[in-house]
Amino acid sequence: AHEVKLSMNLRRLLAVSHAVIFYALILSLSFAAVASWAQLAEPESKAVTLADDYDVTPNIVYLTANGYQAKLDVYQPAGENAHPTLIYIHGGGWVAGTKESAILEIFPFLEKGWAVVNVEYRLARTSLAPAAVEDCRCALHWVYEHATDYKFDTEQIVVMGNSAGGHLALTTGMLPVSAGLDRECPPEKEVKVAAVIDWYGITDVGDLFEGPNKQDYAVMWMGSQVNREEIAKRVSPLTYVRAGVPPILMIQGDADKIVPYSHSVRLHEALDRSGIPNELVTIPGGHHGGFSHTETEMVYSHIWAFLARYLPKTQ
Repeated sequence: AHEVKLSMNLRRLLAVSHAVIFYALILSLSFAAVASWAQLAEPESKAVTLADDYDVTPNIVYLTANGYQAKLDVYQPAGENAHPTLIYIHGGGWVAGTKESAILEIFPFLEKGWAVVNVEYRLARTSLAPAAVEDCRCALHWVYEHATDYKFDTEQIVVMGNSAGGHLALTTGMLPVSAGLDRECPPEKEVKVAAVIDWYGITDVGDLFEGPNKQDYAVMWMGSQVNREEIAKRVSPLTYVRAGVPPILMIQGDADKIVPYSHSVRLHEALDRSGIPNELVTIPGGHHGGFSHTETEMVYSHIWAFLARYLPKTQ
């Protein structure tokens, strides 16, 4: 009987011990859940609070031409100070694409607290070349004219785009008013940008008309204009390499079949000859975008270092 009593006590003790361990485990998990809810990792915290940190003004008409209303979206950080500002221009061979389809491209700059202006422009179906170049120049003038309204820091404007948008970022940042492509919205004075970031953009438009580098999108953008060679030269970034153009960062894969890698190499070499600060980031075996996560992270390490070098106020 004594042994039975000891056995029953032992079972009761084990049951109590198991219950204590179970409730302790539940309590610790609850505290862990509360802690993880209260203290998100920094990237998670930034993602969930981004909507509170920005005012978004979509579809602002910055130009009306040929019956077309060209629009842009403004992402304005909260606060009273002026902010470094990214002008982003989507790609699509001047014949396709929308600003909405490119919205994820601007997130790294939103995370950094920049103001962002996401621009659309006339595609070939609305107006042939050089309309897209003229429109993006007008967007730059609009940013200057509305800098006070949206707290754009005009000393820290960076233009970035990919593919045809990379080309348009280059022309937006490099063209002088004397090129005659600002007549849709003539400025009161010369406007400048602090830097250009070109993701695999076209630098010699005429190179894409004929021969091994021929691309249908370039032919479509020019249409049947009898002076297409003249227009191509007027809208080619290589035409405007000279002292005084802003620092330029180029990114391209050396196996790109849509825009020849030689376009970035030629621009890089021309900028070097003119003493213009620039950098070419080559993705070995890379195609027309679609880079791996590791490659993209590497590119952005170059972007932030480049901007820190030439826009020190952003740090």
